[in-house]
Amino acid sequence: MNDYADLKSELLQINQKVLNLLGRINTMPGTSQHSFSGWENICKSIENQLSDELIRVAVIGTIKSGKSTLINALFSGDYLKRGAGVVTSMVTKARRGEHLKASLYFKPWDEVNSDIERALVLFPSMEWRSRKEPFDIRQDSDRRDLKQALGTLETKQLLSNDTRNLHSLYLLSYLKGYDRVKPFLESDELKQEFTDQDFSSHRDFSGNEALAFYLKDISLEIDSGEIEKNIEIADCQGSDSPNPLHMAMIQDYLLQANLLIYVISSRTGIRQGDLNFLSMIKKMGIIDHMIFVVNCDFSEHESLKELQTLVSKVVDDLAIIKKNPEVYSYSALYSLFGTYQKALSPKDQGRLKQWEDEKEIITFSNSQEANFKKNFQEVVTRQRYSLLLRNHFERIKMIVSGVNHWICINQDVLTKGSDEAARLIKKIKSQQKKTDRVKVLVRSTLAGALQQIKREIKGEVDNFFDNKSGDVVPVLIDFIKSYHISLYQYEDRLTKDGFSNTLYLVFQEFKHGLDTFMAENINPKIFYFVKNEEEKIIDYFDSIAGPYEVMVNDALFEYNAVMERLGLGVADDYQKTTPRLDMEILKRVQNLELPPAAATMNYSTAIKTEAIMRLGFYNFVKGLKRLIRQPAKNETENALSALKDAVLRMKKETEGSLVFHFKNYKENLKFQYIFKLLDAVSSQIYDVMMERFHDYTQDLSQLTSSTAKKQVDKESLSRALQDRAAEVDGILERMDRFGDALKQVQ
Repeated sequence: MNDYADLKSELLQINQKVLNLLGRINTMPGTSQHSFSGWENICKSIENQLSDELIRVAVIGTIKSGKSTLINALFSGDYLKRGAGVVTSMVTKARRGEHLKASLYFKPWDEVNSDIERALVLFPSMEWRSRKEPFDIRQDSDRRDLKQALGTLETKQLLSNDTRNLHSLYLLSYLKGYDRVKPFLESDELKQEFTDQDFSSHRDFSGNEALAFYLKDISLEIDSGEIEKNIEIADCQGSDSPNPLHMAMIQDYLLQANLLIYVISSRTGIRQGDLNFLSMIKKMGIIDHMIFVVNCDFSEHESLKELQTLVSKVVDDLAIIKKNPEVYSYSALYSLFGTYQKALSPKDQGRLKQWEDEKEIITFSNSQEANFKKNFQEVVTRQRYSLLLRNHFERIKMIVSGVNHWICINQDVLTKGSDEAARLIKKIKSQQKKTDRVKVLVRSTLAGALQQIKREIKGEVDNFFDNKSGDVVPVLIDFIKSYHISLYQYEDRLTKDGFSNTLYLVFQEFKHGLDTFMAENINPKIFYFVKNEEEKIIDYFDSIAGPYEVMVNDALFEYNAVMERLGLGVADDYQKTTPRLDMEILKRVQNLELPPAAATMNYSTAIKTEAIMRLGFYNFVKGLKRLIRQPAKNETENALSALKDAVLRMKKETEGSLVFHFKNYKENLKFQYIFKLLDAVSSQIYDVMMERFHDYTQDLSQLTSSTAKKQVDKESLSRALQDRAAEVDGILERMDRFGDALKQVQ
C-alpha cells in the first residue's frame, strides 16, 4: 500500500468484510435482524463516502493562458476545445471514465425566460410586444417581436465593445440558438450525451456563444491519461472575461474546489488581470490551496536563461499575493503534442520538430512537468484522504471492537446456567440504563448549545447584511451614489437614436459596472464571511465536545468496570475522541450549497422599468416643451438634462431593489444554508459520540430465553460465535497492518 488509491481500496475491502460479518451475525439463531442496523448503516455510509468521494481541481487563469491545453495534456488527448477565449461561458468538468462521454445539462425554459426578462429591463420601449403576458421564447410571436425590436437597434448599440452591451448579446444569442437547442429543452431530463465518435460534438456548444447561453453545465468523461477516477478537473472561463456572470460561475466552483491550479502564459507573464483575480481569491480566503503553472511558449523564448529570467520575475510578482508560491514551468502544448504525434497536422508536426531541437529548454520543461505531476498527485490526495481515511478507519475500528465485545459477552453467558445468566443480564440492563441517561444528557446539552450558537450567528449575519452599518449594502449604496456616468458621451446617441434607446445603453453601462463590482468585491466578502462562520461552527463544537467526551468516556469506563467485575470482558478498543468533523463530506451528504454567486446579481428584476421609462419620457417631453420657448442651441442641453433626471431615478430604483434583494438573500443564507449546516453538525457530533454505545441486552435476553426453551442449540451457537470471533481476529490483524501503512503516508 504505497499510495492513497491503494489505501482507499484496502479500507473499502475491510469495510466490506465488516459488513459481511454483521450480516452473518444477524442470521445466527437467537439474534435479532436489527441488532446491528446502526453499525451496518455506518459501514454503508463509509462505503458510499469513500466510493463517491470527489476531489475537485479548478484550473483558472486569464483568457488564452493555456488552461484547456494543460487539462488536455493531463488527460493525454485533445478533448477540450482549445482557444475558446471569451466564448466559453460555463465551467467544463472532466473526469476519468470507462469511455468517452460528454454530458450537457441545459437550462429549463423558466430559467431561459428569466434571463431574457432581466436583459429586457429598460429595453427601449416595450411597445414592440404583441402579447402582454411575460415573455416566453417558445412563443413564435415573442421571438418574432424581439427579433424585430433588436433589428431597430443599430449594430453599434448591440455589439460595440462586448462589455457595455452584454444584455443585448444575451438576447441575440438566445434567439440565434433557439432552433438548435429546442429539442433538448423539451426533454424531461434536460440532458444530452455525446459518446465515443460523437464526443467532439460537445465543442459545438462550449465554443458557440449562441448555444452556450442555454447550458448550465458540461461534464466530460475521458478514457485516457493518468488522472484517477475520483479527481474532477474543471476548465474555468478566463478570469478577465468581460461578463461578470462568468466570474460568478468561477467563484461558485472555487468554493467547492480542493485545489486551484493557476495558469500563467510565458508570453505575457503576470498581468494586471492576474493580480486582480489573485487578489480576489485572497479576499475569499482560499489562496492557500493554490499552485501555479507558467505555461511556456517555446516559440517566444530564445534561450533557457531568458525563460528562467521570466519565471523568476513571475515568482517575485506572485510572492506579493501569496507567500512562497509553488510554481512549475513547462509547455502544456508540447506535452499534449507528445501524446498523439501521429495524429498531428503537418503544421503542428513541424512545430514539434522545431521545438525538439531546443534540447536545453525541452529537458527543463520535462523535468518541471514531472515534478508538477508528482506533487499534484500528492497534494490532491493528501489534502483529502489523510483526514478522510483516518476518520473512517477509526469508526470501523469502533465497530469491530463492539462486535468483538458482543461475541465475548455471548460466549461467556452461554457458559452460565439459566439463573446465573438472568442475573448477569439484570446487571447489564442496570448499567445500560445509566448509559441511556448519558445519551439523554448529551442530546439535551447539545441542543442547548445549538440554540446558543444559532442566536450568535444570526446576529452576525444580520449585522453583516445590515442596511446602515453592514459590510455589503452600505458599500453598494455608496458605489451606486458615487458611480459616474459621463452623459456627454451620449450626445450623438440622443440625437440619432432617441431618448429611450440612449437610456437603455446608459443602464447597460451602469449595470455592467455594478455587476462587476459585485463579482470582484461583494461576492468575495460574502464568501470570506461564510467561510469564517463555518470555521467558527467547527471551533465552537470542538470547544464544547471536550466535556462531552469526558462524560462519554467516563460512562464507557464505568461500563467496562462493571463488565470486568461480572467476568464478561471489556470493550477496550473504543476510540477515545470524536474524529474531527469533515465539513465538506457533511455538506455533500446534506446537499447543502451556498446560494450561487450570481444570485447577488438578480436585483435588476425588481427595478420598476415602467416607472423609470415613464419618468424619462415625462422629463424628455417637458424638455421639448421648454425647447419651444428657447433657442435651438439648448436642444442638446435639455435632452441631457432629461437623461440626467432619468439616471438619478434609475439609481434610486436600483438602490431600493438592492436593499430588498439582500434582505431576501440574507434570510435565504441563514435558514437554507447556515442553520441547516448547524443542525447537521450537531447531529453528526451526537451520532458519532453515540456510536460507541450499543445495547447488548436485547440479544442477550433473546438468546438466553431461546436456549432455556431449547429453541436454540447451545453447542451450534457456540461454534457459530467461535467462527465469528475468528473472523474478527482476521479483520483486526488486517486493520493493524492498514493502520501502520496509514501512518507512513500521513
